[in-house]
Order: sequence, then structure tokens, then C-alpha cells
Amino acid sequence: MTGLLVSHRFSSRYGDALVAAAAQRGVSIELLVLPDDPDARLADEVAARAEVAYFSSDVFPKYGKPFFSATRKAANLKWLHVFNAGVDHPVFASILERGVRLTTSSGTASTPIAQTAIAGMLYLTREVAGQTLLVYGFGKIGAEIARLARLLGMRVIGMRRNAQAHAHADEMLTPDQLHAALARSDWLVMACPLTNETRRVIDAAALAVMRKGARIVNISRGEVIDEPALIEALAGGHLGGAYLDVFAQEPLPAESPLWDLPNVVVTAHDASTSDAYDPRINMLFLDNLARWHKNEALLNEVTQL
Repeated sequence: MTGLLVSHRFSSRYGDALVAAAAQRGVSIELLVLPDDPDARLADEVAARAEVAYFSSDVFPKYGKPFFSATRKAANLKWLHVFNAGVDHPVFASILERGVRLTTSSGTASTPIAQTAIAGMLYLTREVAGQTLLVYGFGKIGAEIARLARLLGMRVIGMRRNAQAHAHADEMLTPDQLHAALARSDWLVMACPLTNETRRVIDAAALAVMRKGARIVNISRGEVIDEPALIEALAGGHLGGAYLDVFAQEPLPAESPLWDLPNVVVTAHDASTSDAYDPRINMLFLDNLARWHKNEALLNEVTQL
């Protein structure tokens, strides 16, 4: 019997189906459910039975503290699966330092996030045919954004460390060519992970070389853009607009000028939200659960941060 730590909401919504689906894969699960009260903590003897933890989409932010309090008490924890792709928060580094395996749901959100990015572009300007789009970060999400953009008649420049040709890009460049690419792009979509290399990669100098009237979409992490410099470029009229789903501080403070800029669309870091999102993550987790039970390689395993 494998002890699986889950949230109260997840258990209520998916628990029975998950247990049944796991049994079909040859894995017997005991659900260890966090209290519904975010100020309550899981009993020590219950946390001790947890071998696997599932960081589902409803845990953050309301239940983050009790969830990770339970994982810290779970001396027998061997594996943590997270609902998202990004694991740049220090808490995940501490998980790896304990020797706990860590897997992400990379790829499961590419469809809704890409469609959200395109929707943001179309909201800012109804037609994009003939315009040039620079996609910074060309993983699964970036490639899907590029595919959709080309269907709308855009020319796409992809940017990643490996500039090997890609079926969904007209050309591929490396990050050292960023400024030159920005100077000939009408749109910039940030679709990269947050790393030491990407933190504030779009700074005042990068914004300055962008075409006057160019627009930005950020569905990556807020910290990849120098936010004060972005506000200045938008307020001053150099940039034509921005669709922003992520911010340096979340929730976006009420005093942020971004709320009042007429050429900015603000959303609440929910670009991945869709009716089909949780089921896709659950299927990935179940596949990995069967692999873990058989001591096979796990999908989307993170070994270092």
C-alpha cells in the first residue's frame, strides 16, 4: 500500500477515480488527505505514511504551507509530483537535497497556455497576419505558440540555446542574438523557464531596441522581465501593449501602475487553466506511478536545479 499525500479538494474531486485507476495499473494507494483548513496541519503519524506527494493545482497558494509542512514531516517521502512545469522555487531544491525524487507535468499545459498567449495577442490587435513574432523559449509551449502563430500568417523566430531548425519556426536563433531579433520583431512572447540566464533577460536595453509599437506577451515568469523598465516603456509609448499573466510579485500589488495602463491586459497567472488540464496531469501522474512502482524511469524527472 503506497501512502499518497493529496489536498482535500483533490481527494474530493479525483480521489476515488485515482485510486481505481491506480489499481488497474497494479498499484494500491492509501490517500493521506490534508485538512481543509489551511491553518491546520497533518498529524505526524499520518505524514509518516506518505511515500508519494502530489502537488496539485489547488494547493498553491492557499494550502502551500500545510502541504510542504507535511512533506517536511514525511520522513519516508520518496517522490513528489508537481502539477506545473516550473520548479524554480527554493522549496523544490530542498526536496531534491533530501534525496526525494521530483517530477513535473511539463507538456500537459502547452495547449491551453499557447492558446491563451494567442488570445492575448488577438485581444491587443485583431489581426497579426504578416507580422513577425519572436518566441523566447522554444520548448513544448513555445513550439505550440509558434505553430498557432504560423497558422495565423505570422513569421516566427524561435529562440533557444540549441538553434537547430524546427518545423514550427521560420528561423531559429540563440539567446546571444536577442537584441538583433527584437529589432525586427513586432511581437515578443516569453515562454522560457526562470533560470539565472533568463532572470530579467528583457531589461531596459532589450526593451529599447524593440520596434516602436511592438507588443509583449509573458506567460513564463514575471522575473524574466525587468518590470519597472517594462512599465516605463509601456507608459512612455515605446511599446504598443502587453498581455501579462505573470509578475515579479504575485498577486500583482494594487498599487502597481500596470493595473491602470490602457494598453495592458492583466490576468492572474492562470494561462494553463482549462477543463481538460487536471485530467491530463492526472494521467501523467498515473503513468509515472506505475513506472515508480516497477522501478522504471520516470517521465519529466528533475535531477538538479
